[in-house]
Amino acid sequence: MVDLLIEQVEFCDVIVLNKIDLVSEDDCARLMAILRGLNPRARMEIASFGRLPLDRVLDTGLFDFEAASRAPGWLQELRGMHRPESEEYGIRSFVYRARRPFHPQRFFDLVESEWPGVVRSKGFFWLASHPALAGSWSQAGAVARHGPAGHWWAAVEAERWPRDSETVERILEKWVDGVGDARQELVLIGMDMDEAVLRGRLDACLLTDGEMARGPQAWTQWHNPFPGWN
Repeated sequence: MVDLLIEQVEFCDVIVLNKIDLVSEDDCARLMAILRGLNPRARMEIASFGRLPLDRVLDTGLFDFEAASRAPGWLQELRGMHRPESEEYGIRSFVYRARRPFHPQRFFDLVESEWPGVVRSKGFFWLASHPALAGSWSQAGAVARHGPAGHWWAAVEAERWPRDSETVERILEKWVDGVGDARQELVLIGMDMDEAVLRGRLDACLLTDGEMARGPQAWTQWHNPFPGWN
């Protein structure tokens, strides 16, 4: 239910906060900063005993599907639209990017461990054991969902690529010689996160120079402990 709740917060246009009188001003400010990090465009409304004028939540005319689709904090961070104002309350976000695959066992071990301070993370990852496949990643609180999300365009024959130039241009924006569009691209949002430590733990999952030198033929022989990939 946690991931569903987070997704609802990310997609909504009005967030109603009730029973705020039961928490301190500082806790309220931190909560609002977290919500703002998840959805920068949503309007905050404070209710007292569940009472709020109906015109503040019904028929507001605020909903815009395209705007809502662009609203999640993780997506804005991914596009470089960082919002520093929430950092006053310890709410931070960053994007982890790399152009080497993760070792499947090391990344699995990291996924199974604690991610201190991380409230929300989302994006794509690249496993050495399945170099042609992109992995999707979505985490909210203690709940994480992950699995194969299709092939990287680098593994798709040219004749099967999209025909419209705009889509091809977007693909090529992520293109790097030698690996194509395959990459690690994860957005992390949280409270009092230690970015350096988290980056270091993710870096430790990347293939070493020696492992890279062995090449895909060797990588695909490695065991992948993630379910649903084989």
